[in-house]
Amino acid sequence: MGHAAADAARVEPAARISGRLRVPGDKSISHRYAMLAAMADGVSTIEGYLTGADCLATLDCLRGLGVTIHHTPGGAVTVHGRGLGGLTAPDRPLDAANSGTSMRLLSGIVAAHAFRTVLGGDASLSRRPMRRVITPLTLMGARISSQDGRPPLTIDGARLHGITFQGEVPSAQVKSAVLLAGLQAEGETVVIEPVGTRDHTERAFHAFGVEVTTSDGHISVAGGQRLRAQNLTVPGDVSSAAFWIALAAGTPGAEIEIDGVGLNPSRTAMFDVARRAGARIDVSATNVGAGEPAGRIRVAYGTPASFEIRPEEVPGLIDEIPALAALGAMLPDGAEMRVSGAAELRVKESDRISCLAAGLRAMGAAIDEFPDGFRLRARPLTGGAVDAAGDHRLAMAFALAATRASAPTTVLGASSVNVSYPGFFETLESLTR
Repeated sequence: MGHAAADAARVEPAARISGRLRVPGDKSISHRYAMLAAMADGVSTIEGYLTGADCLATLDCLRGLGVTIHHTPGGAVTVHGRGLGGLTAPDRPLDAANSGTSMRLLSGIVAAHAFRTVLGGDASLSRRPMRRVITPLTLMGARISSQDGRPPLTIDGARLHGITFQGEVPSAQVKSAVLLAGLQAEGETVVIEPVGTRDHTERAFHAFGVEVTTSDGHISVAGGQRLRAQNLTVPGDVSSAAFWIALAAGTPGAEIEIDGVGLNPSRTAMFDVARRAGARIDVSATNVGAGEPAGRIRVAYGTPASFEIRPEEVPGLIDEIPALAALGAMLPDGAEMRVSGAAELRVKESDRISCLAAGLRAMGAAIDEFPDGFRLRARPLTGGAVDAAGDHRLAMAFALAATRASAPTTVLGASSVNVSYPGFFETLESLTR
């Protein structure tokens, strides 16, 4: 099917797609479990922790804050919690690498510690907007300086007080940063969400013994609650599973089964969109661990159709849009995919609107680009060379589309998949045998 050489992967057209697999641990949950374990009393064990670059960056930053962390021979991570407010001043800038989640959530944690923390990252992360967390954390009492609202962030922590906050952009990361700060603040902190976002932080709070309440879009937490160490298992990442759902939905005769994947209701909007595009999807829940449901997904090729992603749907599937774009490009000639209300895609690891458009055009699709989205018209894909722009989700999206091309495709920047899905290309090859 394909191989990686240097920082490129060659993907061959595929005649068939079938198989059964597991995806790596959920990236969002891995970050949160590690951070809360670091703030807890006692030693926590986290099974299934994602070993992608983003989540390893979180562990490295926590070590820099005085947290002892070990990897066990069985693949689990043990975190020796330092208790609420017990982190220590770092003796170096903390490197969040390419991880916006690490930077935003850690900002909320260190803002309540009375020392200076410098949070930086790679060139891509240094272009990403951080005012959305700077504003509420400053209102709570921290002092934060930045490069015109972008990293690196210099955070002088302080004794925080609770606030009621509503952000301009629906964001689980911003909500989480404020709630993490609020857990360490005086009084109550409330985040107002007119549009719901993924609720992994709220569920993780409950898992560690913290009371958080949700009512009519208001999420509130009282400061000063202690966290209890836990033994937890991270379910498979539904955003990673989205790529295999798209692959099966776009390949005639395909059938794929994915075991142990997270089924958090705030993350399953992808299933509804894929069904509108013609996929046949069957979901069965098998367990709920720490409030995070997991189970099995069976997806098969059905009756492909044009589909649209509407603005009100975007917050619930912002990370899955690249996979869905690949599905759009794999539809029969003349079918269309439309996305609107997704300007947030322009400030991810890359400008995902422009880079998706450039890559899929290079493979033969027709795309009209808009400030907040795009319209894709499927055409026979021809293969060629495409640049993932260092973005893990684009590399995977281009690889999927490449399986339906008439000639091989070279995906440049293929190693970026290690951010969230080490072994992605090996799994792709196994499904095409």
